[in-house]
Amino acid sequence: MTRTNALRDRVEIALDALRPALIADGGNLELLDVAEDGTVRVVLQGACATCPAQTATIRFGVEAALRAQIPEVTAVVAAQGSKPR
Repeated sequence: MTRTNALRDRVEIALDALRPALIADGGNLELLDVAEDGTVRVVLQGACATCPAQTATIRFGVEAALRAQIPEVTAVVAAQGSKPR
């Protein structure tokens, strides 16, 4: 397993812990990529894709939680084209 794959697995596990709160609000997210530099790319789904607070959710919710658990994570960004599902 490469370092990037191991990091991706850790990120996915951490996201799984956050998903119930997102789902409770009608949204979710999908992990697209974890780059070598620690940038995590996600696609927002459902209500999260159109929510006016999505930037705050990403930065202060998802990114803060991931960085607290996984020091290698440097940023979380929503991929362009996040769509309701």
